[in-house]
Amino acid sequence: MTSTTAFWLAGRQVTGEDTFDVTSPWDGRLVGKVSVPTDAQVEEAVAAAYAVRDEFAATPAHVRAAALDHVSRRLVERTEEIAQLISAENGKPIKWARGEVGRAVSVFRFAAEEARRFNGGEAQRLDTDLGGQGRLALTRRFPKGVVLGIAPFNFPLNLCAHKVAPAIAAGAPIILKPAPATPLSGLIIGDLLAETELPAGSWSILPVANDKMPALVQDERLPVISFTGSEKVGYAIMDSVPRKHCTLELGGNGAAVVLGDYASDADLDWAATRIATFSNYQGGQSCISVQRVIADASVYDRLLPRIVAAVEAQVTGDPADDKTDVGPLVSEDAAKRVESWVKEAVEAGATLLTGGDRDGASYAPTVLTDVPADTTISCEEVFGPVLTVQKVDGEVEAFAAVNSSKYGLQAGVFTHDLQVAFRAHRALEVGGVVIGDVPSYRADQMPYGGAKQSGVGREGVKFAMDDYTYERVLVLTGLAL
Repeated sequence: MTSTTAFWLAGRQVTGEDTFDVTSPWDGRLVGKVSVPTDAQVEEAVAAAYAVRDEFAATPAHVRAAALDHVSRRLVERTEEIAQLISAENGKPIKWARGEVGRAVSVFRFAAEEARRFNGGEAQRLDTDLGGQGRLALTRRFPKGVVLGIAPFNFPLNLCAHKVAPAIAAGAPIILKPAPATPLSGLIIGDLLAETELPAGSWSILPVANDKMPALVQDERLPVISFTGSEKVGYAIMDSVPRKHCTLELGGNGAAVVLGDYASDADLDWAATRIATFSNYQGGQSCISVQRVIADASVYDRLLPRIVAAVEAQVTGDPADDKTDVGPLVSEDAAKRVESWVKEAVEAGATLLTGGDRDGASYAPTVLTDVPADTTISCEEVFGPVLTVQKVDGEVEAFAAVNSSKYGLQAGVFTHDLQVAFRAHRALEVGGVVIGDVPSYRADQMPYGGAKQSGVGREGVKFAMDDYTYERVLVLTGLAL
């Protein structure tokens, strides 16, 4: 009999009146039962976070840093257990799940480091004008208040870490809502935080149903919202609370550009392998997975068969198998949506080179060419293992193709030319440009976010801490400077 996993309310483990089942998208087996907080319990968590906000902001840096270090160490100790849990509830191949735990280890470690050096204060002399003689300004950052962190299903541990760790490092209480499909990984963070000495009320992890979220979003005691998820939901949140500070990490349809100077056999083999791997890792369910390949005409005919072969070499199957590269999508409905988008593209004239088959929640790695620009799969984020390949003539046309999207999260540019790299950095309307690799590279300490409809604000520990805080100036008078 499967026991019920409790949630975390103001640092203590409690249960509500109802539960819901978490099932494996691979085989439908029951992974766990999760308790759902009542409205009264949600109110208790919000009230506790609001009440402790001043105390937590004043908590010494070494206390917050020690707690974050503890979580990082404990994640290392429990890596295999947690990876198995991620794989079970998400369908992610176990090798990618282990990698996700490793990234979360780094996120908490980075946050511990930032907690020790953040908010040290910056002095500014004011005697540059007569009226400022004998005055000195000291600027420090203080939390804006309680953070409401809303995490998605595709990285159920690491994207929860990206909400929780920066908030604790900055001294901002946080209420975390993990995704309903994958709450167990997020709740594990509560197990580890409960072993620390952080003030009661400084964190809660509440698996609240999506239809209960509008009230939380609207609550004036939660002035900061950090959301990772779909464009539609993210902008609906922002529009509903125009006076709140919202950080939105939304969708993308990541482009990998292969330019004419990237022409040797070794170059094209590398590009094809990286493109195939990162169009299909996480089942394509990453906002920086490769969805579009934009190849210069001079290399297109040599690159395309390499991509197809590399995609067909991806091992699909049971996510618990170490050899599996591509597991199922998060649900059968998600796979059906991908299937319908591919069908629409083919009916509109696209050429299907490989894949295109669905089996329950699994969708075969797929490559399309000649895709009309107005099809859904060209315009939207597919969030599945589907890749389109487009031929262009030269750098200018390639960069224009990247920028033709309404999204602008990250782009990869395969080139050896340093001048092209800097031109790409200037020209591409994205949050990050990766030279010599796919757009799917992310280091968890770097600023991460997008332009256009890919969102506002930045994740990445220090940059999230900036978003969660504001500058406050102290002017000292009568000083002998």
